[in-house]
Amino acid sequence: MDTKGKEDEISLLNQHDAEIDIDDSQENRTFSIPHNKNIILPQPTPTTNVKTESSTSTIITVISFYFIISISLVFLNKILMADLKFEYPLFITWYQQIVSFVAIYIMSSISPYFPSLSFLPPFEFKTATASKVLPLTVVLTCMIIFNNLCLEYVEVSFYQVARSLTICFSLLLTYVILKTKTSSKATLACGIVFFGFLLGSIGEVNFSWLGIIFGLFSSFFVALYSIYVKRVLPVCDGNEWKLSIYNTALSIIIIMPLIFISGEGSTIFEQEVFYTSKFWIYMTIAGVFGYLISISIFMQIKHTSPLTNTISGTVKACVQTILAVMVWNNPISFENFIGIVLVIGGSFWYSYVRYMEMKK
Repeated sequence: MDTKGKEDEISLLNQHDAEIDIDDSQENRTFSIPHNKNIILPQPTPTTNVKTESSTSTIITVISFYFIISISLVFLNKILMADLKFEYPLFITWYQQIVSFVAIYIMSSISPYFPSLSFLPPFEFKTATASKVLPLTVVLTCMIIFNNLCLEYVEVSFYQVARSLTICFSLLLTYVILKTKTSSKATLACGIVFFGFLLGSIGEVNFSWLGIIFGLFSSFFVALYSIYVKRVLPVCDGNEWKLSIYNTALSIIIIMPLIFISGEGSTIFEQEVFYTSKFWIYMTIAGVFGYLISISIFMQIKHTSPLTNTISGTVKACVQTILAVMVWNNPISFENFIGIVLVIGGSFWYSYVRYMEMKK
């Protein structure tokens, strides 16, 4: 699955590069025209349809890539914390970021020798750039930490409900940051999502206040990141791969002291699972997927929009819930089921309303 995701990435970016090369060759081509007044020059081939088709395939690719990597990462982290009883979410996050950083360095180092990896920039870390990226890294780090903290205290089947207010926070932050107002229909859709969140929480069999609180913080930072990333991307020359270098390196530095402040560092070495090969294999695979998830989010936002990124996350959560019930046999009450339906239904209605508004 790791290899498939990387092949999708490479195919996606190579396709984009190919379009640019074709356009350049057409502009620089020299024609020798015979002296024949009746000659009919070939008309330029319309490229609108091709680009539209390419854009559609690109969107499908990046969203599918996000689905696969995101669901796999959630399941791996739940296995670590629930099945292996390793309840150290900060350390898990920190180690995954280290693995991601190593993956970034390796890929950047070998990219000059592989034409298919030419889209990756050379590895760099400049203090001036890092200082400008730091606020976004703090948002990203909080997003990842609260995701794992929420997952530690709730069932995977309830995970989407606990984090369902991302759309509501997106609506609020869009107004506060971008000064963009939302229609009454879209606001009503968010109200349905909020009601589904309340009903789903009340009906949750294994309810946890900590899980709910961490889910709220996670939703907030996911929404904030979706909006803020496009403002910071120009600092890295509009290159999401370069931004990933700074985000990952800075997050490692930020999380390290939190491990000891939280108390995880004082007891982690007492865990027997810490010394098993199975544990480190799962941790490393999760780390690689952690690298891929950051890329998938970058690509999804770049080729769609923050709103589409939010909606995609909601649909992915629906699939994730079904798989969680099948894998872990998570109990779902009637109220919990209705809450999930309202959350998904409200999210789809919200996306439809916004889509129709953008077409006008």
